[in-house]
Amino acid sequence: MTVNYKPVERPFVIRTAGAAAHPPETHEYFNYAAAVQGIIDLLSNRFECEFHLYYQEESSDVWDALEEDIRSGYKGVKHIASLFGLAETKAFRYVSDPEQERTGYDIRPSVRNNIFVYPKHRVAFARIPLMVSHGLGYEDLIFAENDECLGRFLAEMRDRQIADRKIIVFTDTHDGLERSRELTANPVTRDEVFMDEALKTQIYRSADEFFSKDRAFFQTYDIPYKRGILLYGKPGNGKTTLVKSISATVGAPAAYWQITEYTNSESIKEVFAAAIKMAPMVLVVEDIDSMPESCRSYFLNTLDGATSKEGIFLIGTTNYPEKIDPALMNRAGRFDRAYEVKLPDEALRLSYLMHKGMSRLLDADKITVAARQTEGFTFAQLSELYVSAALQMHYENQVNLDRLITEMKSDFSKGRSREWLTGESQKLGFI
Repeated sequence: MTVNYKPVERPFVIRTAGAAAHPPETHEYFNYAAAVQGIIDLLSNRFECEFHLYYQEESSDVWDALEEDIRSGYKGVKHIASLFGLAETKAFRYVSDPEQERTGYDIRPSVRNNIFVYPKHRVAFARIPLMVSHGLGYEDLIFAENDECLGRFLAEMRDRQIADRKIIVFTDTHDGLERSRELTANPVTRDEVFMDEALKTQIYRSADEFFSKDRAFFQTYDIPYKRGILLYGKPGNGKTTLVKSISATVGAPAAYWQITEYTNSESIKEVFAAAIKMAPMVLVVEDIDSMPESCRSYFLNTLDGATSKEGIFLIGTTNYPEKIDPALMNRAGRFDRAYEVKLPDEALRLSYLMHKGMSRLLDADKITVAARQTEGFTFAQLSELYVSAALQMHYENQVNLDRLITEMKSDFSKGRSREWLTGESQKLGFI
């Protein structure tokens, strides 16, 4: 069935689910007024009530949530019609999800050029294709029966997002801020975090107090309800593991923000606006030293704002503290504390090797010697030592840990000195 609406001179075509398309002439495409009137007529006839048009001002988070509902097969949303013929109505992507035994291409209705409805709330979404000067763009339209219906829908959508325990990932791209919701693979427990116990206690105490339900600490001592910590140190020493454990154990929403060369004042505004809606929450800014110079002042001013961090536990990380703008740490209210995540000492190296499972390969005395010999190793390098030892056992039925440690130290030394770029080692075989 094809329904033709002619509220203005040029017709607009809606294809209901399963109907054949009879598109209008090419010159009649993408008429905005006709599209809006046609959608309102379709919704009003379907649900026997009047629908009104709404626009989200500050961000696109409800559209990201709609796309997530479509991808996940959420039963509360229905695809009721497509819009124009000769424009895409479906999208696909490659999916690899071992936990749900899903691998292959996921083909689903596209957000653009379709109408989606949440029948329970009488709320509908339509991303309408439009001709623009540089090609095909779109206009985002939200329809609802009334303010109360839309308000209940938005509140329920927010509650569902918080409850599903997925990590929200913000990524700055050439086309603007992209958002995705990703399952946390192998959540990290606090027992898996290896670092100085006094420092570990201090950091977790700060996080736990922030997310306590009664917030009595902040009220008792008249402290603003926002917190920022900066973690710095050599790569591979457990900063990311520490952050993952905080995100997984505080019982609050968490978001990761991946700064790129495309980060700008608009994306900064969008990220903090989205974070405020999820508060209380954890916002992680990894490799904060990579913030482009052009928007650092705006970022600092955002951190200074009276309400910009309300309810946000902000965690910044960097491998290069010397590149950090001193203004981030030298002014209260931006990052309250800076913690150095240091190289593991001998006791921590021993604990980590035992945790990884080295005792399955060697006796305790040899592992103790290995912990002593690996001074200067990061946790990432210790992890690689275990993998190399396991491979050696698998193929040779024995482990020569002294040889592996010597080889790894030699490789690390070449990496620091760039030795492979000099002398005979420059001949790589294909030259």
